[in-house]
Amino acid sequence: MDNGSTEDKASWAMLIFLTLVWGCSFILIKKSLVAFTPVQLACLRIGISAFAFSPIVWYHRKEINWSRWLKFLAVGLTGSGIPAFLFFFAQTRISSSVAGLLNSLTPIWTLLIGIFIFNTTLTRYKLAGVILGFLGAAMLILLGKENGLNSNPVFGIFVVIATVCYASSVNMVQAFFSGTKPIIISAMSFFLIGLPAWVYLAFSGVWHTLATDSLAWQSLGAVTALSLLGTVLASIVFYNLVQRTNAVFASTVTYLMPVVALMWGIVDGEAVTAVHFLGLVTILAGVYITKLSR
Repeated sequence: MDNGSTEDKASWAMLIFLTLVWGCSFILIKKSLVAFTPVQLACLRIGISAFAFSPIVWYHRKEINWSRWLKFLAVGLTGSGIPAFLFFFAQTRISSSVAGLLNSLTPIWTLLIGIFIFNTTLTRYKLAGVILGFLGAAMLILLGKENGLNSNPVFGIFVVIATVCYASSVNMVQAFFSGTKPIIISAMSFFLIGLPAWVYLAFSGVWHTLATDSLAWQSLGAVTALSLLGTVLASIVFYNLVQRTNAVFASTVTYLMPVVALMWGIVDGEAVTAVHFLGLVTILAGVYITKLSR
């Protein structure tokens, strides 16, 4: 009983940690965009993370099942690679607050992918929750411009696609790597996508920008913090949480992440209106309803 209680507390502690770290990610993305292009920043995030994970890959090289490299690659691309590009492009036109709110769709997509690919049972509660979640997202995207939330809310679709990627990654980790150490999953998934990122960075003009733009080091600091905390450390904790619990529980980190993102948006002077809160409540109500029937 005590062991179960301890494990439960540990799982909730991980969830809270991820909420705080990932909730800050959207403001860090915003701050990093002051000097570099979205593609440069996405490659920097991937490249820095891969570099940090390289010693771990070497240390665990004998434990790694290298024949499963395609599955590791798929987890890396969907869990971090593709979303990195999508979020940086999205936040050139939408606020960090809206990006954080739309990210709440992750549990909805986790459920849908589980139903259609991994044979999770569909119930009326889950169906109602899915519909509510998408209504909330549509509200933020379609009504955002009229309420001054962002310059081009259609770019919110990039965030929606990113949440599909996150959900795919979560389900794959649970299905394919339940017996693999979380640190190996994280390290290998980034190691495999890191080399192309560094090749691009070598010819992208990043070094010239660092030498000539006074804001470049501030931007580099933001993306480095995003990489080491929001990617390297957080991904290890997250995959550990998926193994301890399940994909749907782990994805509920998005319950509180939007609140942290919204608070940072307010602190940074972003406009916050009733549409923000109505969209958030609608999405989270949908997420909650999907969990009424397991």
